[in-house]
Amino acid sequence: MTSIARLDDVRMDEVELGTPVGPADLARLKLGDVVYISGVLYTARESVYRKVVERGTDLPASVRALTNVNFHCSPAAAVRADGSYAVEAVTATASFRFGQSMSRWFERSGTKVVVGKAGLTELAYREWFVPHGAVYLTTVGYGMGAAYGRCIKRVVDVHWLAELGIAQALWVLEVERLGPFLVEGDREGRSLFALANREINLRLDEVYRGLPPYAMGRFGETTARTDEIV
Repeated sequence: MTSIARLDDVRMDEVELGTPVGPADLARLKLGDVVYISGVLYTARESVYRKVVERGTDLPASVRALTNVNFHCSPAAAVRADGSYAVEAVTATASFRFGQSMSRWFERSGTKVVVGKAGLTELAYREWFVPHGAVYLTTVGYGMGAAYGRCIKRVVDVHWLAELGIAQALWVLEVERLGPFLVEGDREGRSLFALANREINLRLDEVYRGLPPYAMGRFGETTARTDEIV
């Protein structure tokens, strides 16, 4: 296991991933790497998870054959004059809402890379991702939907559109250098955000020690961390 104790230990190397992502590429992904994806991926969020995990519907065989990358997002889709579809933007959705479905999802879908927003806990990575050799990539900031949309080359297919609607349907997308994303949860179950939060918490006292006293203050305001009133 690579020793990563502080943010200074994180090397943010740029990585190009092709789909389906193979074992060698998964093994070389490190916490904090900046990732771009080319090839085919699919969108699957709550309704697809319920359909596959809870109701036992098989993920379309054509999807499993093409890719093992699942993007937790809503597509901004439109119908062209010829009846084909275009996806101009994708808005990532928070992955914590998939919760207890994740482990079963990996078993039924063969997913190895999950892309979403905000990440999960280290416990979730250890219990759900690590046993399946999967990694989690997080989107970078807010308002990136249109930028990510420019990387979508075409809609390969769409499944369960009439049943689930545009936002919840399973869209199969061909992409070119879709990103940037960050490796937030690695194959050892570590979280980039959790690492950052621990380091911030350790240094909060330093920040408070450097604050000057208030010239004028309201009730409850303090420069002592231990005296904060919530």
